[in-house]
Amino acid sequence: MFRVGSSCSKLWRLYSSASTSLEAIDPARRVCKILMSCPKVGIEQTLDDCGIRVSPELAEQILKTFENAGMLAYRFFDWAGKQRHFSHSVRAYHTMIGSLAKIRQYQIMWDLVNAMRRQGVLNIETFCIIMRKYARAQKVEEAIYTFNIMEKYDVAPNLAAFNSLLSALCKSKNVRKAQEVFDRMGDRFVPDAKTFSILLEGWGRAPNLPKMREVFEEMTAKGCEPDIVTYGIMVDSLCKAGRVGEALDVLREMEFRGCPPTSFIYSVLIHTYGTEKRLEDAVSTFFEMQRNGVKPDVAVYNALITGFCKANRFDDAFKVLGEMEDKGVTPNSRTCNVILNTLISLGRNDEAYRVFRHMIKLCEPDSDTYTMMIKMFFESDRLEKALKVWKYMALKQFIPSMHTFSVLINGLCEKGEVNQACAFLEEMIEKGIRPPGSTFGKLRQLLLKEGREDVLEFLVDKMNVLIKEPLCD
Repeated sequence: MFRVGSSCSKLWRLYSSASTSLEAIDPARRVCKILMSCPKVGIEQTLDDCGIRVSPELAEQILKTFENAGMLAYRFFDWAGKQRHFSHSVRAYHTMIGSLAKIRQYQIMWDLVNAMRRQGVLNIETFCIIMRKYARAQKVEEAIYTFNIMEKYDVAPNLAAFNSLLSALCKSKNVRKAQEVFDRMGDRFVPDAKTFSILLEGWGRAPNLPKMREVFEEMTAKGCEPDIVTYGIMVDSLCKAGRVGEALDVLREMEFRGCPPTSFIYSVLIHTYGTEKRLEDAVSTFFEMQRNGVKPDVAVYNALITGFCKANRFDDAFKVLGEMEDKGVTPNSRTCNVILNTLISLGRNDEAYRVFRHMIKLCEPDSDTYTMMIKMFFESDRLEKALKVWKYMALKQFIPSMHTFSVLINGLCEKGEVNQACAFLEEMIEKGIRPPGSTFGKLRQLLLKEGREDVLEFLVDKMNVLIKEPLCD
């Protein structure tokens, strides 16, 4: 009989004795290990038996680590909330609400909102998180409904909440709806520079530059002076639309008004020049920024590195990376991903792997970094390397995203490693992450082809349990 569950115990044999000794003094590592060991039953009992006293700070740390594994995080949240003399912090509630919304467990999410109301800890940010999550899931009416029912929860909506709703709609590419909401509700609040900046950014991303200029004119007509954020949005939108000349006109207007450019605005210009392969202009802008007394931050360096990578000038990109280290500017996952993505696209996989091994000493990889590396190794028929990256993720207690799991499982299916694909699919489900239909369908076809209907039935049952978790769509 096929047994997928044994994969979890094998996974955790990877931990060294050094790791075990660290767990003895680090309660967060111990709790993470229990949660990641994947038992469908027994997590709560194991947590009870581990003897760890949960603090609000520890709960926040665990929930942040497991925010990509919504239902698994919720099991810990629920267990911790039942401990004697313990109450979750507002931050823990917010992390859990965001995590549940990400996997569309809206009924449980609202249960937590009601729990916060009973404890008297609901605030504006609670509803702002929900509005953002609904908008990201393209549930526009639900986002607006969330704003409208705040008063029923004894939380008075204010301009900050209104701005948050508009921002959520604009960032989810629903700027027309945001404008409609603004036109309909705008008289309830006196719009400020942030309100108009949100709409400007939305129309700039659309892109609809005439409408963006119309909003800007309305802003100034109402006596609302543009600030540095407003100017930054204008420059960014114009650059993205290929109107660099107009962006430079905005820059000159800023300087005339005594509003010097920020590092963000310089990073936008440098990135645009790099994208257009105008590297001399990019470098010139970089030096001009320093002459004007603006210190380059990680975004500026990333913009310069992106330009050099697009031109395949990796020696220059690595020189910039070296300067970052010399100047004490810590690279981030974006720095790493830009270099890796370009090297991989050129088929320079060995070099990409060397960069990956170097970069993980400087910064924390993100989900995109790991996904990129795993996909690269599968496409170059280096299964053992792909699994090595996956094991490194486990050792770092990094919870894979749905996309990372899917790339791994799809890669294993392509290589005919059906048993391992099944094991990782089960692990994915156990972590409360629902597999995409394409990933599950690919594995299903392979199992049927091999006549392993019993295994397929086992996995379908697992899927059904996850799907039947309380879900309000």
